[in-house]
Amino acid sequence: MEEIRIIVDDDDSKVWSLYDAGPKNIRCPIIFLPPVSGTAEVFFQQVLALSGWGYRVISLQYPVYWDLLEFCDGFRKLLDHLQLDKVHLFGASLGGFLAQKFAEVTHKSPRVHSLILCNSFSDTSIFNQTWTANSFWLMPAFMLKKIVLGNFAKGPVDPKMADAIDFMVDRLESLNQSELASRLTLNCQNSYVEPHKIKDIAVTIMDVFDQSALSHEAKEEMYKLYPNARRAHLKTGGNFPYLCRSAEVNLYIQIHLRQFHGTRYAAINPEMVSAEELEVQRTNLSNNSESDDES
Repeated sequence: MEEIRIIVDDDDSKVWSLYDAGPKNIRCPIIFLPPVSGTAEVFFQQVLALSGWGYRVISLQYPVYWDLLEFCDGFRKLLDHLQLDKVHLFGASLGGFLAQKFAEVTHKSPRVHSLILCNSFSDTSIFNQTWTANSFWLMPAFMLKKIVLGNFAKGPVDPKMADAIDFMVDRLESLNQSELASRLTLNCQNSYVEPHKIKDIAVTIMDVFDQSALSHEAKEEMYKLYPNARRAHLKTGGNFPYLCRSAEVNLYIQIHLRQFHGTRYAAINPEMVSAEELEVQRTNLSNNSESDDES
């Protein structure tokens, strides 16, 4: 699968890198947004499996943006360039925070149809780094990498998790100073999600019960913010369940996306959905519209 490189800003140095797999006629694909240490490759297990099942999947890597609004503007331009009106977003950690902010910023002209938030957060103050956010750009790359590695799991982990950490360390090594500094700045800049602006979006919160960079308080805050969200809990998986627990993660993604089958916001090729499943969806839709009419 070849990597696509796209420039949508006036600044030629801002290049979006992405992989686009599955049927191109699908106009509402699922897009994966990586964590601070990640690149478009970290979701290869999801891209391969989901596109094999008939979904259109895009995994991307952001250019250097130092400001959340600047990121949202760039991402909106990217969707325009790809001629995608609305999308489903899967965001891991920082990716999940950016997905929420993008949904919030575009709420008057919605571009996000649903969200899957994996080990994510809604308020950057949880990292107690807001005071250093403005100085990341000054730090050398080795120092920034040390900050990120400090959040990786310590102590004994199972072989799959060890492989996942090795892979993420490798990805981290591939990022240059400005890529890392800008992501850490977005991750720690004083900001929080305003949930009332995105209350109509279907959300699944995916998290792990073992050790991850997210505190218990941050997880509880997410549950409070999205009281109607579906919850996808993994017993283990650490910071990178999409790598080391990909079968479970992929199943939860399918369950999340299944609610849109048979609608114009389906991320899957209709021919790949069994007739029976489509029928179930249509029945649910007509039942819902009948109950809406009655209310």
